[in-house]
Amino acid sequence: MGRMDGKVALVTGAARGQGRSHALRLAEEGAEIIAVDLCAQIDTVPYGMSRPEDLVETAKLIEELDRRVLTREADVREQSALDSAVADGLSEFGHIDVVCANAGIFSYAPSWEMTEKMWDDMLAVNVTGVWKTLKAALPSMIERGQGGSLVLTSSTAGLRGFGNMVHYTAAKHGVVGVMRTMVQEVSQYDIRCNTVHPTAVDTDMIQNKPMYELFLPDAKPEELTRENYAAAFGSLHTMPHPWVEARDISNAVLWLASDESRYVTGQTIAVDLGFIEKV
Repeated sequence: MGRMDGKVALVTGAARGQGRSHALRLAEEGAEIIAVDLCAQIDTVPYGMSRPEDLVETAKLIEELDRRVLTREADVREQSALDSAVADGLSEFGHIDVVCANAGIFSYAPSWEMTEKMWDDMLAVNVTGVWKTLKAALPSMIERGQGGSLVLTSSTAGLRGFGNMVHYTAAKHGVVGVMRTMVQEVSQYDIRCNTVHPTAVDTDMIQNKPMYELFLPDAKPEELTRENYAAAFGSLHTMPHPWVEARDISNAVLWLASDESRYVTGQTIAVDLGFIEKV
């Protein structure tokens, strides 16, 4: 028996990175998956974003686990696209038990140099997109009357401030505000809501040249290596590791999605190598 047998999970940002990992981890434990991703580039994002073939690969990996999956290319900034994806998921699977609002982007600049477009894109995806995802999924969950779990991806930047990331920090703090409001609104329906706060996760969002330059501002081009970057990141943590793997976050997501945490709601779960305690 899997820990998610009989459950259906909606996962945004599922084409790669943490989203793919979450979808696979939930599927490993028996869940059917509605996998949603933009699969296109946002021009204020300084690294390459997912493509349609990435979402196809996610579906293939889930099917290899002998689980069913429905994929949709949808922008979390567009309510109609999310509503359509949820409607298709309900038609295919009949219900939704878990929402993993994971879709997110990253960029950086000093606050006084940041463009309005960078600010607007960040908040639109990273916090408004979370609200729109919940708005699409919650009516059917409430009507079904069988409870459920909402797992929202925040960040250590949702628990403290970061230089050069005012928009990201504001958005990730905003996700905590959404979670705390959901606790007040949906607990009566036996629906739980929690946030997950990763430190750096070894995905394309952090493993790219612009991030290397941000964390190694005085480095020569030949010094912008994964090894030097790891040393810089590792200095932020109390535990002797530079970053976590996506699966480490997925294991926390799985616990919050499963009945093992059936009385856990309103919590900020940090998977951070001791980052918050160190700073």
